[in-house]
Amino acid sequence: MEYIYFRQANQTKKNTMAEVIRMPRLSDTMEEGVIVAWHKKVGDKVAPGDVLAEVETDKATMDLESFHDGYLLYIGVQKGAVPVDGVLAVIGKQGEDYKAALESLPVTGNGKKSPAASSSAQIPESEVTEKTSESAASGTAEERIKASPLAKTIARETGVDLSKIHGSGDQGRIVKRDVEGAASKKISSKPSVQPLTAGGYEDVALSQMRKTIARRLTESKFSAPHFYLTMEIDMSQAVEDRKRINNILDEATRISYNDLVIKACALTLLRHPKVNASWMENAIRMHKEIHIGVAVAVDDGLLVPVIRQTPLKTLTEIHTEVVDLAERARIKRLQPEEMQGNTFTVSNLGMFGIEEFTAIINPPDACILAVGAIVEKPMVRNGAITIAHLMKVTLSCDHRVVDGATGAQFLKTLKQLLENPVSMLA
Repeated sequence: MEYIYFRQANQTKKNTMAEVIRMPRLSDTMEEGVIVAWHKKVGDKVAPGDVLAEVETDKATMDLESFHDGYLLYIGVQKGAVPVDGVLAVIGKQGEDYKAALESLPVTGNGKKSPAASSSAQIPESEVTEKTSESAASGTAEERIKASPLAKTIARETGVDLSKIHGSGDQGRIVKRDVEGAASKKISSKPSVQPLTAGGYEDVALSQMRKTIARRLTESKFSAPHFYLTMEIDMSQAVEDRKRINNILDEATRISYNDLVIKACALTLLRHPKVNASWMENAIRMHKEIHIGVAVAVDDGLLVPVIRQTPLKTLTEIHTEVVDLAERARIKRLQPEEMQGNTFTVSNLGMFGIEEFTAIINPPDACILAVGAIVEKPMVRNGAITIAHLMKVTLSCDHRVVDGATGAQFLKTLKQLLENPVSMLA
């Protein structure tokens, strides 16, 4: 379970204990968070560790957990988007005038108060309380159900009706084990998100993740001059070696072809450090460590968890880590730091039968490798026609950082390693 800890104290007024809670930047791509639901209302007692609300970021849904002791005096936004550093709430003494804390917020560069400060500070607490009650009354039944974000995610994926579950968590809150138990009994429910319909089409509201993917990849495609290098690799020896390796491993640690590609990329980057780099406008940053991002498809789009210090890890270690990260990515349980710091990315669509494709560079990397399916095809080997297991890979390169010859040399080394996997075990 992910938690957001807010430790921001309002220190501009020495004579008040009111604490202004703001939206933190939880990842390098985050520009705003979305309030999904509040678990506390204005006037409620709050203790450190209490879950105040659920916040959806561009990569995960997290519990907003209080670090302060007091009463919830003010809620900035009942539901919807809040920009980074925007005011979420104020916690203080019961009946305390929280307006002074809001009015004392710093002025931003455009001469306006920090997000939600200037307008929100004028709303009386009684009015906020009234609006809170109205919002709660008009919300859907599911929104009023006390359940963890993970429990709600599992419920949506398995079709479990949360209203039919008795929670075993604190104060009757529904947690993962409750939903999994109900799922085994096949309790069905309606989807929690209904698309807007109009005529012969439907408009599906954009998630924070989809918004971020659209913005980041558009910036990458049109700011980084892409060029592409494709190479066909004979994976016949890799197929045989993988069989022999997996014969001596238990089922949980048996390696995949993707694990072989990730390991080969890591070792290839050691020999071609110019590819393990980033464009920094005024300089090219040569990374001394190799951290490979692995693209994972999720319901809302794509997440890229990172395998850190990849060259130092064995194939089984890479396999175990990839499986764990991918599983948690699909249910939005990754921590923000697990999706940052990549220096190179691998995107593999081979398991979907895609033989060849090109990928958009994943910032801040200079390159991304698109990996296709392994296909049995006839080829000429030593003057004779034989059946080989062939795999196409395409390296997308940022021409500001990587030249054609550099990219070609990278692929040549990668081909040598994958065509002789035993060399990676030395």
